[in-house]
Amino acid sequence: MLRIAIQAKGRLNEDTMALLEDAGISVSASKRKLIARASGFPLEVLYLRDDDIPQAVQMGVADVGIVGLNEVAEKGMDVVEEMRLGFGACRISLAVPREADYNGVSWFEGRRIATSYPHILRRYFEENGIHAEIHEIAGSVEIAPAVGMADAIFDIVSSGGTLVQNGLREVEVVFPSEAALISKHDLDPEKRADVEKLKFRFRSIVDSRGMKYVLMNLPKARLDEAVAILPGMRSPTVISLADEEWCSLHAVIQESELWEKIELLKALGAEGILVLALENMIR
Repeated sequence: MLRIAIQAKGRLNEDTMALLEDAGISVSASKRKLIARASGFPLEVLYLRDDDIPQAVQMGVADVGIVGLNEVAEKGMDVVEEMRLGFGACRISLAVPREADYNGVSWFEGRRIATSYPHILRRYFEENGIHAEIHEIAGSVEIAPAVGMADAIFDIVSSGGTLVQNGLREVEVVFPSEAALISKHDLDPEKRADVEKLKFRFRSIVDSRGMKYVLMNLPKARLDEAVAILPGMRSPTVISLADEEWCSLHAVIQESELWEKIELLKALGAEGILVLALENMIR
C-alpha cells in the first residue's frame, strides 16, 4: 500500500482533498488522525505540516507527497518531482518599501532581508554576487520593514494584496511555485506501479482543467474552414446527420479561447452550439 503525505490543514489541504476525490479516492475528513486509510485506491494518507513533507518523503516515512515546490527547494531534500498539479500557484519574491529608490538587485547589497525561506534567498544572492544579511523569521514577514527589523522582505506572494497593505512593493520574482507530487527515490516495483496509476488519474484531471467540450451542427460546405478553427486533441469528431448537407462537429477547446472560436464558428453558419464541462480527459 502506498503512503502519501499531505498538508494537514489550509488551502493546499483543501485542493489536495478535492484532487483525490476527483480521482475516485475517498479519505476520511477528520484531521485529528495522523494517518487515514483511503478507499478507491490502495492508499494511506499521512497528515503533516507542509514543511515536513519533503523530509518525510526523503526518509521513506511516506512514499509520495503533495507539497509546494517552494518547500522542496527550501528544504533541499533529495526527492523526485513526479508531476506538477496545477494548483497552489504562488511565487517567492523580494519586496521593498514602496518609497524605496529601487534600481536593481544591487540595491540589496549590505541590507538586511527578512524571510522564512533563507536557503532559497541565499542561493539567489550568491548567484547574483549580493552580500546581504538574511534574517530568518517564522511568521509575519511582511511587517518586518515597518517595525525596523529589516530593510526588505523575501516572502510568498499570491495576489500581492498583503504587500500593498504593509506599504511594500514586489521588485524581483525569484521562485515561481505550485503544488507537485513528489516521491522517494528507489521505490520498490509494486509501489512504483501504484505511483504511475496515481499519476494517470491525476493527469486526466489536470489535463481537463481549463478545457470545454463543444458540439454543434454545421453546414458540410463549411467543414474545412471549421476544422481549421478547431484542431481538437488530434482533430475534431465529425458525425453525419440525417440532412446530408449538415454534420455535427465535436471538439475540445481551451476555455480561454472559447468565445473567440464560437464567434468564428457562428460566422460559418454553426447552429445549436453546446458547451459542456470536461471532468476528465484521458490522453
